[in-house]
Amino acid sequence: MMADRRTKLSAWSGAAACGLLIIKAAAAPVAYVPIAAGTFVSVLSSAADNGPVQVDAFALRAMPVTNAEFLAFLSARPEWRRDRIPAVFADSRYLHHWSGPASISAQLGANRAVTSVSWFAARAFCEYEGARLPTWYEWEYVAAADETHADARRDPSWRARILSWYGRTSDMPTPAVGGPANYYGIRDMQGMIWEWVDDFNALFISADSRNQGDPDKLQFCGAGAISLQDKENFAVLMRIALLSSLAGADTTDNLGFRCARSLTEDMK
Repeated sequence: MMADRRTKLSAWSGAAACGLLIIKAAAAPVAYVPIAAGTFVSVLSSAADNGPVQVDAFALRAMPVTNAEFLAFLSARPEWRRDRIPAVFADSRYLHHWSGPASISAQLGANRAVTSVSWFAARAFCEYEGARLPTWYEWEYVAAADETHADARRDPSWRARILSWYGRTSDMPTPAVGGPANYYGIRDMQGMIWEWVDDFNALFISADSRNQGDPDKLQFCGAGAISLQDKENFAVLMRIALLSSLAGADTTDNLGFRCARSLTEDMK
């Protein structure tokens, strides 16, 4: 039964007091942090009248999904193993760095964020956990924070730190999850991996700048950034450019995910 497969949302008693929403999965409790509703100015030009975006209250996984957690998912849902998944749901590099279709090497690290996972597989994992992928606005809203400020995007040091991570070599090992918490209590949103969002293919930036609708066709390098409100925020632009260039079956060695949950009125 589908209801048996999905995890159950625990009671708020005790958990809400410490800022954690606990979802009990089959293997171990998973921490979700409740995020209060709010407004912010998105970097995307799709915001109505270029004004603030309203984000409803939701809960976000405190840390990205790990190799061990995804392995447990494959044990329950073997149709998502790399030797069984249909090509329409994942490309040939899906989980290619695992030691086997249902095994991970000690060198890879059970507590490191899972990567080389397609959007379809990430979505299936979140549904199995009784959750969903976050929307871009939800992700951007929380990822704008540093350790002490809800919105640190105007801080040059915040931007420099993220851009420094972009400049690292791709063959550097991914650290274990559990880095410092940001303002909301969410960890590893910046400086570890790229992350899937549910509406990745609806982000309003074109890989081909000629599709932006400008009468001059904007046929020059980097012209896609003109459609963004905050054109100086290259750190955010890079994530949007990557996500908007992907198809749902695509995988990359530094692309993983975390899950989110909508909150009912009595949980807000």
